[in-house]
Amino acid sequence: MADKIFRVNMADLTTSIEDIPADWAGHGGRGLTSTIVSAEVEPTCHPLGQNNKLVFAPGLLSGTAAANSGRLSIGAKSPLTGTIKESNSGGTAAQLFAKAGCKALIVEGLPKADNWYSLALTPDGVTITEEKELIGQGNFAVVQALENRIEGKHGLLSIGQAGEMRLASANISIKDPDGSLRSCGRGGLGAVMGAKKIKFITVDPKDGKVAIAKPDAFKDANRIFAKALVDHPVSQALGQYGTNVLTNIINESGGFPTQNFTKGQFEGHESISGETMHDTIKERGGKVKHGCHQGCVIQCSQIYNDADGKKLTAGFEYESIWAMGADCCVDNLDHIAEADRIMDDIGIDTIETSVAMGVAMEAGVLPFGDGAGICKLLTEDITKGTGIGRIIGNGAGSVGRAFGITRVPVVKNQAIPAYDPRAIKGIGITYATSTQGADHTMGYTIATNILNVGGKVDPLTKEGQVELSRNLQIATAAIDSTGMCLFIAFAALDDEKCLPALVDLLNARFDLSLTGDDVVSLGQHILKTERAFNTAAGFTSADDRLPEFFYNEPLPPHNVVFDFSGEEIDTFWDF
Repeated sequence: MADKIFRVNMADLTTSIEDIPADWAGHGGRGLTSTIVSAEVEPTCHPLGQNNKLVFAPGLLSGTAAANSGRLSIGAKSPLTGTIKESNSGGTAAQLFAKAGCKALIVEGLPKADNWYSLALTPDGVTITEEKELIGQGNFAVVQALENRIEGKHGLLSIGQAGEMRLASANISIKDPDGSLRSCGRGGLGAVMGAKKIKFITVDPKDGKVAIAKPDAFKDANRIFAKALVDHPVSQALGQYGTNVLTNIINESGGFPTQNFTKGQFEGHESISGETMHDTIKERGGKVKHGCHQGCVIQCSQIYNDADGKKLTAGFEYESIWAMGADCCVDNLDHIAEADRIMDDIGIDTIETSVAMGVAMEAGVLPFGDGAGICKLLTEDITKGTGIGRIIGNGAGSVGRAFGITRVPVVKNQAIPAYDPRAIKGIGITYATSTQGADHTMGYTIATNILNVGGKVDPLTKEGQVELSRNLQIATAAIDSTGMCLFIAFAALDDEKCLPALVDLLNARFDLSLTGDDVVSLGQHILKTERAFNTAAGFTSADDRLPEFFYNEPLPPHNVVFDFSGEEIDTFWDF
């Protein structure tokens, strides 16, 4: 069965299956979500209104045996940034969408009645059902209820209370193979799903399979590709210590934002490091290595247990640990893990919400270092939608505006994550120029600035940073379209066999003759498409800037500022 576009109109509660337009056919993942949003969403529309659309798209290689190809992209106009937005995540959904023959699911319109619904997608189409039982419940209750309600294996995407309240930091959660949750976290897409009154979506591909045009060539390419991933030293470190291996590394670099971005190093870094987390997981009988989707060969996820050996959280990521840890000056890993679990249940972005907590701490809402207070605020205020809960739940920019704080680390209203742009200047260019607000994953210059992957560009100098960010943003846009995990980039930058093997996988899957230049052209096209949407929405080059405190507050220990002029930043788009 040929892949199709599945469409749901919540205004009249109808569904349809459509052929794929010719100019969409070569896209997948982020390339497809951004193409559809650009084609069908009015850039000036209200993100929570009837004219925004929510698009779900597996990658070009999703549903195949290709290593690390289990990422699902979700796109819309963001209620947090006002820009075009794509957020992607692991879990089982991408592979099951692809096996169901769904090239993309487009959800449009708003329901006329004040009812909540669920969607069930199979190869035959989408069924809309009114949902009453699970409204007001967290994501874990949804997972548990559907395990009892639905027979057989199924993909699940859901929102928690944050999405129901349409908070601008709300995410969309995706169930992974063992029932833990992964998050399409950034940009508030859970609020868009909440506005459309959809509590959850299930995916059942029945007996569907993804057709491979040249199976033998595909197997050969996957063998080379997977070996390149497994053999790379960064992949091996991620497998042993998780992404939190970066805590000590970034702290040592002086680019570890601490106490709401006032310092570049955290005295308590050892207590929250990947090494400490690894030892704690082993002592408590958790899982040091764990895959967020079938076919992952890096295994950078983990299961973190509490002191009694009971599962506390899963997929405990560096950026989340940094944000709840150093940025809020919390050095208790159990408090951070508990906060991570609560945020997964509420369905809210751990980066945005924790950076918002740091701004709230500067405002005196609670003291720096109060991990227990963060957990209490999450449970008693954000979950229940109190006034302060909604202010924090709408992000760091919301807190800054409410309390008159000037040190608010956001770009296009999205919180800056775990790398200070004054001490790691390449990532500052990425934050400034990203089409989707501050986002390290858009062009991860940490690879070359800090980890010496793909060469070395001194993080403290301006030379080469714009070019580095540009090249990585182009490559990342293409990777996000394949359904591949971003962490393939380390091997792709260093192993001369890796990227050609990825191109060979695409060629064998679709019987094509793509080259590496075609992949670069795809990435460039996606960035230009996204920028054109933002321009039509009213954004200009003046929005491609960091907050002014980064330019005039030196960051210890290097005592450096972000010193790029607007003209220098704008050269990013010279391609």
